[in-house]
Amino acid sequence: MSDRYPLADLNELPDDLRERILAEQEKAGFVPEVFLMFGRRPAESRAFFAYHDALMDREGNLSKADKEMIVVTISGQNNCLFCVVAHGAILRVVKKAPFLADQLAVNYRKADLTPRERAICDFATKVNLHADELCDADFAALHEHGLDDEDAWDIAAITGLFGLSNRLANATDMRPNPEFYLMGRVPRQK
Repeated sequence: MSDRYPLADLNELPDDLRERILAEQEKAGFVPEVFLMFGRRPAESRAFFAYHDALMDREGNLSKADKEMIVVTISGQNNCLFCVVAHGAILRVVKKAPFLADQLAVNYRKADLTPRERAICDFATKVNLHADELCDADFAALHEHGLDDEDAWDIAAITGLFGLSNRLANATDMRPNPEFYLMGRVPRQK
């Protein structure tokens, strides 16, 4: 936890944020630190999580696992400990692949990916590291795997949102909850 940016007190948050956090706690069994860090600024927290939900819950050609794969890949590139660990845990759970998140965070090019998944990670990486160099060939590479321009938008938007999240997590020294490290690796305690 950051001394510069202490976490918000759950009991002092506006009702809507507190209710969301308590719902998350019910689902996960703990309160992810990100909710309390972003809760320091309620209006920004609402905006971030509204955009997060719009992207991550959107129906389309990208699965929940595809989206989490994007987050882990670019968070590794951005050296974001919180997002690699937290979203790596989610990826392990939804994909039922205990090694994939670690591979993606270190070097997605060596990860056990399908050609479609590799195309997604290639596109996300280019958006993350060299968005100014995107060209028709990058979109064509997605199209070869049944992904369209709306999917490219989703990949770019997820990459952009989590680029923001990565930078804030690093700037605030946000730390992953200990529970994230074991999720998808050991059976959940009831």
